[in-house]
Amino acid sequence: MRLSFPGLGRHARVIPIALLVLLSGCERAVLDPAGDIALQQRNLIYISTGLMLLIIVPVMILIVVFAWRYRKGGDGTYDKQFHHSTSLELVIWSAPLLIIIALGALTWSSTHLLDPFRPLDRISAEKPIDRNVAPLRVQVVALDWKWLFIYPEQGVATVNELVLPVDRQVRFDITSTNMMNTFYAPTLAGMIYAMPGMQSTLHAVLNKQGEYEGFSANYSGAGFSDMRFKLRGVDQAGFDRWISETKGSTKTLQTPQYLALEKPSEKVPVAHYGSVEAGIFNRIVNRCITPGTTCMSATMKHDGKQHGLVPPRGGEHQHGAPPEGAVFKEPEDIAPGTNVTKPRDPKPPGNQAPASPKNRDMSAISPALARDGSIGA
Repeated sequence: MRLSFPGLGRHARVIPIALLVLLSGCERAVLDPAGDIALQQRNLIYISTGLMLLIIVPVMILIVVFAWRYRKGGDGTYDKQFHHSTSLELVIWSAPLLIIIALGALTWSSTHLLDPFRPLDRISAEKPIDRNVAPLRVQVVALDWKWLFIYPEQGVATVNELVLPVDRQVRFDITSTNMMNTFYAPTLAGMIYAMPGMQSTLHAVLNKQGEYEGFSANYSGAGFSDMRFKLRGVDQAGFDRWISETKGSTKTLQTPQYLALEKPSEKVPVAHYGSVEAGIFNRIVNRCITPGTTCMSATMKHDGKQHGLVPPRGGEHQHGAPPEGAVFKEPEDIAPGTNVTKPRDPKPPGNQAPASPKNRDMSAISPALARDGSIGA
């Protein structure tokens, strides 16, 4: 088959070459996942596309068939009196309706199964999750224009480099310092927004060793294009070795160093911090990293007490900090609360006093009834 482009002459042969060059640069990470969550999301794309093609492909074929069959001089019979066919209407409307129902059921179930706040049910399709192994916690901070990753349990931090052990569940706590960004590693999981003064959560797992890339998918200013980070998947021994090497760094992430790092900068190289100030991530979320600034949680707690929304005694976490919401806890860490439901009244509902005959006096709206004397006292 040979394509011709009238009027383009010798430039016509350049078009297919240009298309190949453009297509070669397309991002394939979404369709080549390295983690189970990204794999399930890719399969969801495949299944949804296949279901929609069940309608699109037959319609495209029928367009050609009808155009050929009912062309002038064709074999098709044109009936001027035709106006309705019940069987044809059933076929036309039932097929799309069934596909929409299937897509709706698939979307509903996937929305719950792939909820980023939900802990994982499996490491992969072949490997169940070990409940005795706690998830690795990584705190993610989107700065201008770089990524800060804090490993609170290991006491280290990095800039623009995320190292994860394969086949281990990871819980990301995500926030931002100045403006909205999107934490996105296509081979790992879907996009999660990072917003100032708020904390979001993502549970994911990396199943393949290798080097990948993550970035922000939400425009945030001049340095947005270079706001990328390296994602490295290593085995557990390699992760322990990397943690040991990072702890050997002479850099420390204290409040002064963080305030310097928070300033806008572009094309920031990878950096490692051998120690991290305790509680610094919570202060970033509460926007009180600068010394002398009141934390948002303390402000809301004070306002709640002033308006009677927070009781003066009880319900407070130790050290005076507000209790952490259940949405940020693991299911096994959520203790059931006290039942405060009001006991049911044994009496039947409503007023049990004898009804007054004046309740049936309609003279106020119909004086004729009062003159007849049919209703009233």
